[in-house]
Amino acid sequence: MLTPTEAARAKNRVKLFLLEYDDSVRVAYQWLDAQITTKKKLMPTSPLNEIIQVWSGRFVAAFDVEAAAEMHPTIRGTYPKFNISSRLTLPSVLRLTGIIGARTHDDLLTADYVIKTYCRIERP
Repeated sequence: MLTPTEAARAKNRVKLFLLEYDDSVRVAYQWLDAQITTKKKLMPTSPLNEIIQVWSGRFVAAFDVEAAAEMHPTIRGTYPKFNISSRLTLPSVLRLTGIIGARTHDDLLTADYVIKTYCRIERP
């Protein structure tokens, strides 16, 4: 899990000073960490930050995703094109443990949404 210092460094590296909450970067990092990396860069059909928002139940900006990708050791590219599989993995909710504000909007993550968005489910 990203520490507050690591999240701040990531934001500084991508020149993002508008971010209010480091927890949004942590959420994005956890979502990216669950994805399978590829050699090619994905061009998503839906904005990744919106996909991450639905999973996490909290607001995540595109800048948060970019900062998280900057910190991640295996994620390459710039928002929204990252080296992740187009067959997205639904991360385990255990990844959100200790992140304030996560799962505050659980009503967004419906079974229908999961079926349309994800091809894999991460097992804890």
